[in-house]
Amino acid sequence: MLDVLTGFVAELRRSGLPVSVTEAADAAEAIRHVPLEDRQAFKYALGATLVKSSAHWRAFDTAFEVYFSLRGSQYEIGTDELFGTREEDVPGGVGAGEVRERRDGAGGLEAVSPEEIAAMLYRALRDRDKAMLAAVARLAVRLYAGMEPGRPVGGTYYFYRTLRNLDLDGVVERLVDEARGTVPGDAEALTPLEERLLEEEYRARVEELQREIEAEIRRRLVSDRGAGALAQALRKPLPEDVDFMHASREELVMMRRAIQPLARKLQARLARKRRHLRRGALDFRSTVRHSLSYGGVPADPRFRHPRPSKPEIVVIADISGSVAAFARFTLHLVHAIGAQFSQVRSFVFIDGIDEVSRIFERCETVTEAVHRVNQEADVVWVDGHSDYGHALGVFRERWGRQIGPKTSIIVLGDARSNYHSPEAWVLKELQQRARHVYWLNPEPKSYWGSGDSIIEQYAQFCDGVYECRNLRQLGAFVENLV
Repeated sequence: MLDVLTGFVAELRRSGLPVSVTEAADAAEAIRHVPLEDRQAFKYALGATLVKSSAHWRAFDTAFEVYFSLRGSQYEIGTDELFGTREEDVPGGVGAGEVRERRDGAGGLEAVSPEEIAAMLYRALRDRDKAMLAAVARLAVRLYAGMEPGRPVGGTYYFYRTLRNLDLDGVVERLVDEARGTVPGDAEALTPLEERLLEEEYRARVEELQREIEAEIRRRLVSDRGAGALAQALRKPLPEDVDFMHASREELVMMRRAIQPLARKLQARLARKRRHLRRGALDFRSTVRHSLSYGGVPADPRFRHPRPSKPEIVVIADISGSVAAFARFTLHLVHAIGAQFSQVRSFVFIDGIDEVSRIFERCETVTEAVHRVNQEADVVWVDGHSDYGHALGVFRERWGRQIGPKTSIIVLGDARSNYHSPEAWVLKELQQRARHVYWLNPEPKSYWGSGDSIIEQYAQFCDGVYECRNLRQLGAFVENLV
């Protein structure tokens, strides 16, 4: 058990979860006080000691299901034994007696027909027989998944291959039709609400079966490949490590949930950093006055209290194409911690440019403001393709004089200008007027300067050009901005 727990903790660290040596020791101590046969209690005892954020639970859950899956020779891929050697593994009901007889006689899956599996599945879903659901899942995986030892195929392939042969939608429709027909009197006696609730109940039972099928496939893959290899294949990135440019819809939802806690954390951290800045310049008069109590020896130097000024932030964001998600999250984060800046002004562009600061001022929440920016901003000049040179030129002409020595400019974009003129001299002029100019690029550094990327022409007029591909990198940049 200690070896499995050590490998599990190592996998959590590889996934990005911050697990210290002390927390790993606490986890080992916690599982001493829960029964190992109670899987849920065991799981949540580990979660309580190793997981610090709800956003990290998905990565923890994936690693747990791999490292603490059931193991044994019965899960080896390629075995012909139906349910193992224990009589209690075979559920009672439709086809169970014949399955036992064929198992004892033939010993192979060929003796079980798809019709018998369908009958067992129908009864298990109708009666919500959990034991039979688990048995059907094991039987379906062995018969339909087509798993081969050593084959480098992910569990998702086997999962959908199994479901395709079970026709779960057809079984649910049959169950609902049967329930509708068994009502005394009129065959349409079920109200639409009752029928919908009944269908949702059967769908919930189908989800239980799907979880059992996933678990069975996972156990067999662990037996074939080992926990470490399978965990690497199934590893789920943390929300703060998901790439802006390649995030799926589900991952974008997770990132939206993570952005507000990140903003609160940065707000508190920046406020604390501002309070505890290093001491200011030496206060000579105060030092001499306090040295009189030491006979004129300046044993207790006195310093002036620093009064750091809050910077003014101007954000210029490209909201075209694949960089739109990156711009939305950055605007959200900057405005969410706006109290740490004297002023935040936001501009968005594609080939035209528009100021959207007014939208953030009118909306009650930053999320609503970001949503309205995409609908109301006037950012198309000609064809709606990115033109950094024209957008920066219009910005200089309309708002350039408002840039002063207290202003820090942050440009957000991949600097892919569709082969338009870069007009880099505009950025040079803005740099001369501003306090700082930073550029955040959501593309990997290896892509910079390739194709229509003109980031190298802009980089010479920036105080810093940063790769910013996920929330973790974005948070680190903002934290160092003040």
